[in-house]
Amino acid sequence: MNQSRSLSAAGVLGAALLFAVPAQAQQVYKIGVAAGLTGYAAAVDRAWRDGLEVAVDYVNGKGGVLGRKLQLVVEDNKSEPQEAVTVYRKMISSDKVDIFISGCVSAGNFAAAPLVVRAGIPMVLCSILPPQPEQVKWAFSFLAPPRFEVEKRYEYLKANTQIRKVGVLHDPSPYANLQKGIAEKIAPDFGIEVPVVEQYKQDDADFSPQISKMNAAGAKAVIKIGLGGSTLTTAKNIKQLGLDMLLLGSIDDLAVFKPTGETLGAQFMFVAAPAQVYEALPDGALKAEIGRFLPLWRAKHGERDPFWGGKAWDAVMVTMAAIEKANSVEGAKVRDAIETISGFQGTGGVYNFSPTVHQGITTNPFFMATMVGGKVQVK
Repeated sequence: MNQSRSLSAAGVLGAALLFAVPAQAQQVYKIGVAAGLTGYAAAVDRAWRDGLEVAVDYVNGKGGVLGRKLQLVVEDNKSEPQEAVTVYRKMISSDKVDIFISGCVSAGNFAAAPLVVRAGIPMVLCSILPPQPEQVKWAFSFLAPPRFEVEKRYEYLKANTQIRKVGVLHDPSPYANLQKGIAEKIAPDFGIEVPVVEQYKQDDADFSPQISKMNAAGAKAVIKIGLGGSTLTTAKNIKQLGLDMLLLGSIDDLAVFKPTGETLGAQFMFVAAPAQVYEALPDGALKAEIGRFLPLWRAKHGERDPFWGGKAWDAVMVTMAAIEKANSVEGAKVRDAIETISGFQGTGGVYNFSPTVHQGITTNPFFMATMVGGKVQVK
């Protein structure tokens, strides 16, 4: 009887162990993603999401991290702050995500930051950092500082043209407002004057009044700050008005730049990221890291612009390095570990984080470029 009971108990224990192993194997590390898959940021944030998928597949193909497979939880914030709060709340309370690696809608990430901080979840962002110090403590930006884009355009104008008066045309997003303020502040350092600064809404269909005002004030170039189809609208308006003004665009997806280049030709230039000018890069660590990512990206997405996808890849790779360094997936420990990641070569540049630096790109990685025959050409 006792032997029978022992065998029965052993059978129960064996069954329990049998089911325990798959349960352990099914543990995941959940990555929450709030992204503007619709709205003005769609081209960029869809690429960000797609880059995350490439990176997650790569990491999972190598066994995951600390025995856990990565799982993406993606929600569309529709490029709107109110929607961002809703989807962040859902991912915190219902999906129980471990970290956020969210897209480029700064206003949405700002609006949701108090919720994320209260939950003790790190935020790895495509956007700029939120404004409050207690929020910055939990947030890390993979976007280059806004001044880098402005400086690159001013450097080009000073070194290669006689243009010394420019107009600034910007959208109302936090990132654009930061760039606008920087453009006004540092213009004198380059011998440049900014007589007119104009704002537009992302869904405006005509910027002719703003451009005409710039032209009347003597501006010979437009510093365009903002994402999406508004850049093409600006180009069309310049052409319709018959002006010889240069249009200098912000970092964006090449899908935006191609039709803009077709509209304005040599009058259009833009700030380009390393992955967008890969063929022109010298051999070295930067080109090698882009070369590691690029075949995986192209296998899924062909010749689509790899830049934003590559930045998402960087965000995942830095997060994985932090988890391995911390030997933990616990939020506060991962947060602390990201602060120790420096000299990390990504596709977008070298990332240097520290307890006082949460915007990882510290050296300007950008180029000035134009579109020639639908292809990017470095200026």
